[in-house]
Amino acid sequence: MMSDLPRDMEEEVLSKLPMTSLRRVRFTCKRWNNTLSKDRSFTKKYRDEAAKRKEYQVVMMLEYKVYLMSINLFNPSPSIEPIGKLVSLDNAAHDGVDIIKIFHCEGLLLCVTKDRTRLVVWNPFSGQTRWIQPRDSYHIYDRYALGYENKIKYSQRSHKVLRFVYGYYGKPKGPPVCECEIFSLNSNSWKVVDFNPDWHIHLFYSGLSLKGNTYLFAEEKLALQERTGRLFLLCFNFTTESFGPRLRLPFRGRYGDTLSLSSVREEQLAVLFQKIGAYTLKIWISSKVGPNAVSWNKVFLSVDMKPLIGSRFQNFSASFFVDEKKKVVVVIDIRAYNSTFRNLAYVIGENGYFKTVDLGDSANSNCWSPIVCSYVPSSVKI
Repeated sequence: MMSDLPRDMEEEVLSKLPMTSLRRVRFTCKRWNNTLSKDRSFTKKYRDEAAKRKEYQVVMMLEYKVYLMSINLFNPSPSIEPIGKLVSLDNAAHDGVDIIKIFHCEGLLLCVTKDRTRLVVWNPFSGQTRWIQPRDSYHIYDRYALGYENKIKYSQRSHKVLRFVYGYYGKPKGPPVCECEIFSLNSNSWKVVDFNPDWHIHLFYSGLSLKGNTYLFAEEKLALQERTGRLFLLCFNFTTESFGPRLRLPFRGRYGDTLSLSSVREEQLAVLFQKIGAYTLKIWISSKVGPNAVSWNKVFLSVDMKPLIGSRFQNFSASFFVDEKKKVVVVIDIRAYNSTFRNLAYVIGENGYFKTVDLGDSANSNCWSPIVCSYVPSSVKI
């Protein structure tokens, strides 16, 4: 029987299965369910096997729904296809749930519902969901993040949700709302955190979780007569439960520029930048990154997008991921064609390499741009 095989051989066999088959297979053996799928060595081996197949597995939000996709960049024509349906939020208890925002943290997803009144942490691999009730209430201008305390043992990680809002006015002529709190999945409780920032974080700039911490674009606070301040990175450290110092970006950015964050191998940050009014798209990858410091390599890719798509990306779009070895970037966007809208993926490389993958119609012009993030299955219990 396969359950009698040595552990390393079991991992070798399981790592070659498609992700959509892993969930069914692990329930056939208690040891696989409790041990193999929680082991970080298995996660790394699974990622390596997917790379050998030249296949990326990503989570993508399209039309208020969340899908698992397989991406192959190296055929004559790149492809992005559904590879099976994950356990969905659309079940009998929560039929037809629309999602407006997702936040990925090593196999777990924090989802914000379209009406911005509910939060759910979701493990697509195990099918578990954890709906989080607010301490008081959620607001339409809330920002959220998902992370964990960095502890020695992987199994002892304490996952947490960050909620903060700053700058909008709750009542006419009233003071701006300033709130920050953390929800612990272990204790099932909220904790208020002191919060008096000297910066702004704009709603449409997305953050990114890396190694348990969250990185966000922020703008320095200026006097009223000045319109925009310089942008920088901030890290929220879920271990210390605090925002760290300002971290430098490899460019001089301002509010209105197109900015997006991604991760490379779950180890480094990648940042996409397109200056407002300009067409050149630039991407950098960090050489070192941590809560208190970040350094950057030279420009990873620089491409003039005007002859390719005839326009620039909007400042709230351009979700992307990177193939570092092949020096290829995939940017996800939504575009208007006459009276219709299309979800598109642009595959961009060196020496003029450029391909477009059509992801289908966008039924709603008010729908947020597609979001993409890399994905590796996790059986962390929530």
